[in-house]
Amino acid sequence: MTTWFTADLHFGHTNIIKYCDRPYTDAVEMNAALVDSWNKAVGTNDDVWVLGDFALGTIADTLPLAAQLNGTKTLVAGNHDRCWIGYGDKGADWVARYLDAGFDGVIRDATTIDVGGIEVSACHFPYRGDSHDEDRFVDHRPVDDGQWLLHGHVHHQWTHQNRMINVGVDVWDQQPVSEATLADIMKQAN
Repeated sequence: MTTWFTADLHFGHTNIIKYCDRPYTDAVEMNAALVDSWNKAVGTNDDVWVLGDFALGTIADTLPLAAQLNGTKTLVAGNHDRCWIGYGDKGADWVARYLDAGFDGVIRDATTIDVGGIEVSACHFPYRGDSHDEDRFVDHRPVDDGQWLLHGHVHHQWTHQNRMINVGVDVWDQQPVSEATLADIMKQAN
């Protein structure tokens, strides 16, 4: 069993292709390619942490793509996930839909996990930095306590910076990144 991490898949989001210079002509091609690259990397008995922004577009069409993806999937919700904590009670009402669609767990805010023997924070948002010119959602970002942070949200802005590692598909060849790879980055930096 291998543990994987990913973020910012943005299934169904046509504009993300242009914003992040993704190698697809449309959302249909992108959706199929992301499912294919995920399933080539991830085995059926593997665990996958999705650190936010799983699906956009017509949610009735894009959210069910979770069931096509290998592994046991836990979502740590991001600002584009309708179950995100930032949407309050309305977001809480969506948790069951994400579970019904194929997620095995949904965490609406940041959490702490073990990655290769290192305790890390996992959140959609980095401590600082954004995919736009200014930091957004500052009230929902974790406090930088010196702990390593796995995150998404910044798309292709960086792979890792200080004690933050971006697990988004835009910097990991459009597929999840393994726990072993992330642990190596952290151990080499310590």
